[in-house]
Amino acid sequence: MNRVHTNREAREEGGASPAGSRLVAGAMLALAAIFVVLGTWQVQRLSWKLDLIARVEERIHAAPVPAPPPSEWPDIGQDKDEYRRVKATGFLDHDKAVLVQAVTERGAGFWVMTPMVLSDNSIILFNRGFVPSDRRDLSTRSAGEIGGTIVITGLLRMPEPGGAFLRSNDPANGRWYSRDVAAIAAAQGLANVAPYFIDADATPNPGGLPVGGMTVVSFRNTHLVYAATWYFLALMSAGAAYAIHRRLII
Repeated sequence: MNRVHTNREAREEGGASPAGSRLVAGAMLALAAIFVVLGTWQVQRLSWKLDLIARVEERIHAAPVPAPPPSEWPDIGQDKDEYRRVKATGFLDHDKAVLVQAVTERGAGFWVMTPMVLSDNSIILFNRGFVPSDRRDLSTRSAGEIGGTIVITGLLRMPEPGGAFLRSNDPANGRWYSRDVAAIAAAQGLANVAPYFIDADATPNPGGLPVGGMTVVSFRNTHLVYAATWYFLALMSAGAAYAIHRRLII
């Protein structure tokens, strides 16, 4: 006599065992939990990034404050200090300046990184601004080589070590691709150098070069997209676990 198979018996004979199905369902639930944790972490990162953007926006429009002196250098940090508007007084050591390759809205050229010597003999690297490739030679822009004691204003920036996204610097041949403060200081024989540099504001230089005020302030912010992706994967995994569970009980 033929026996009528139940749906459950048919699945057990032709597919995975109940134990195997429960194992898969458990794995899906575990994945859902992991995806929820990852999504929540991205939400927290989004909150941190929005707060950072708001703080930076406030800094770049604030009145300039004195550049951090040597006593504060150990506490300089990217999150709390970068893009602060600062000012410093000293003289520019043009003989120790280096040119760092740059690609800007004005085209290809160089940043002019010039040491500024302060009254206490500490040094801050000052990014005086941009010069196009055809004005690389000092003789083509000598009017901009300011002498004497001056006051500079700009944005505090953290060093660019290079290597990961930028080409490695070649100090021996005078080829610079990143604004690596420590490397520039070592190559130029500078001591007591601040662990940051200053990007010049838009105050014009004699002769028009270098051109300051070209700092690009932008932050990559994809945390919301990542959070939505992780939560969607969590929902899909939970749905798969529920579907397996439904098949087991029918």
